[in-house]
Amino acid sequence: MAKLADGLRVVDADAHMTERHDLFTERAPKGYEDRVPHVERIDGVDMWVIEGKTFGKAGSGGTVDHDGKKHAFRDSQGGSWGIKDVHPAAWDPKERIRLMDELGIQAQVLYPNAIGIGGQNLRNSVKDPIVLRLCVELYNDAMAEVQEESGNRLLPMPIMPAWDIDACVAEAKRCAELGYRGVNMTADPQDSGSPDLGHTAWDPFWEVCAGLNLPVHFHIGASQTSLSYFGTTYWPSQDDYVKPAIGGASLFQNNSRLLLNSAYSGMFDRHPTLQMVSVESGIGWVPFMLEAMDYELAENAPKHADKLQKLPSEYFRDNWYATFWFETGRGDLQHLIDQVGEDRVMFETDFPHPTCLHPDPIEQVTEKISTLRPETQRKVMGENAVKLYRI
Repeated sequence: MAKLADGLRVVDADAHMTERHDLFTERAPKGYEDRVPHVERIDGVDMWVIEGKTFGKAGSGGTVDHDGKKHAFRDSQGGSWGIKDVHPAAWDPKERIRLMDELGIQAQVLYPNAIGIGGQNLRNSVKDPIVLRLCVELYNDAMAEVQEESGNRLLPMPIMPAWDIDACVAEAKRCAELGYRGVNMTADPQDSGSPDLGHTAWDPFWEVCAGLNLPVHFHIGASQTSLSYFGTTYWPSQDDYVKPAIGGASLFQNNSRLLLNSAYSGMFDRHPTLQMVSVESGIGWVPFMLEAMDYELAENAPKHADKLQKLPSEYFRDNWYATFWFETGRGDLQHLIDQVGEDRVMFETDFPHPTCLHPDPIEQVTEKISTLRPETQRKVMGENAVKLYRI
């Protein structure tokens, strides 16, 4: 019978917390209760509303029901489910801790749902800059309380006001004071009017993140540009239940774009201790991309390659992490992780999303994880995350 290494601590490096309906209103300053995100029932459906406009269904944010059974995306999260239909651990921090105890998970890194995984839905819905900044701060304040009350077992990643670089600098500093262990960044700030992440205008933000030990996280689907991969890569003739499968797999491609651009941009030469995390992207594509990024730059832009202090692939080794959950390495997971780098891989469950490991994530991966060297098991299942997040 397969068995995991002794002394292994499990840290889940990617899960999601569905936003409670009163998350913003219970903290809003007087006079702003109706201006911040709140839920109204419209045509029989709970909808998120801000500034008089809807920006999405106030749904379940997950596919796991109260009995722990997973349902197809089209029938649950992408269908008729509301917050009362999903497992309470999807939105209740106390229930989440209880479930983690049952599953043997020590800590969990959390990302949002309705506001956009990178917070982009707020920017798309709010014109008033004061209200927009308030929404960011209210969300981050709420999640800081979740982290504190959990005893740092729940580690939400705060969203950044990506439309304003100076505001990002200030909010990162504020979040560090609140005890956060990283920041959650949109992959494409140019969607909201800022320069792209490779522009030197972002250097003050990178400097703060590196200096305050705040790794920068890029979850798949964390921008309008990246979400286009979800909605446009399938052929129209595909079955409606197949389309989310094609869209979900296509999202991984966007994070390879992030790796390429960041390595070529020179940002890591200017900020060598800056750490970034590719979240819910898997790791199987990484070895090919590391080889391809070296070859392509040398062939197409040798003068630019000479300006970089390292081979492009070496920036992954020194500045990037990636998370995985379902991959097997096609029978040789150890070989795959060795190619990526065992110090740069973290385990995740993606609870309670469509492809999450549920109902027993540790049991589901035990057979394949047990094939790894004991030291590799300990690193990818927890120790790398313990170090990165100062657990």
